[in-house]
Amino acid sequence: MRQSSALRSHPVWDATTRWFHWINVLCVLGLLGVGLVILNAGTLGISGEGKVALKTLHVWIGYVFAINLLWRIVWGFVGNRYARWSAALPGGRGYGQALVGYLRGLRAGKPPPYRGHNPLGRLMVALLLLLLVNQCVTGLVLAGTDLYLPPFGHLFLDWVAVPGASAEQLVGLKPAQTPLLDADAYAAMRAFRKPFIELHELGFWGLVLAIPLHIAAVVITELRERNGLISAMFSGRKVFSEEPRD
Repeated sequence: MRQSSALRSHPVWDATTRWFHWINVLCVLGLLGVGLVILNAGTLGISGEGKVALKTLHVWIGYVFAINLLWRIVWGFVGNRYARWSAALPGGRGYGQALVGYLRGLRAGKPPPYRGHNPLGRLMVALLLLLLVNQCVTGLVLAGTDLYLPPFGHLFLDWVAVPGASAEQLVGLKPAQTPLLDADAYAAMRAFRKPFIELHELGFWGLVLAIPLHIAAVVITELRERNGLISAMFSGRKVFSEEPRD
């Protein structure tokens, strides 16, 4: 009873941060799922038209993902104290010392409490952010080179279209409609997109590995610290029996 009465609730994650988190979860799961089907389209017997439809669905989910991620990046500069990049990413004055102190506490079985991300968690945030930004940028480029969709599709379409092709002819052009494409320009464009494909696939597998690691770290932290880390992503609040370091 004494320990319960000493618990204090602290506001941490603002509504924008929480909305970003769950929209991002849904988008990433959708993109990973559709992406796996696209990667295995041949094995699954999916037709060329079916593959184009799947890629189009992938891109539209990607647009939601990209807008959500862009908003979170902006919010990292204008949001509350714990949403800001200075509190969410590794680095800054005293970070190294805080990380060493947290690791020592972790080994001793009593990690110091933090309202926001602890020093170890900030490393995971950096990794996930890097992977998400990679998927966003490379995905938008691939949407333009493969399906000629915004925001870069018109640039690639102008690059590969045969001279004299009208705008009306180019509207809704699909990858297989080769009579309207200049063969040499198309080959050059496909060579240009190759490293973006490789980075996108590497990012895909990076997320496949990082997401379970992230979930495991959250669960372990919840069990060790018992500060309401998981519930805070719904309520925005954590509870502590002692004063947090931040």
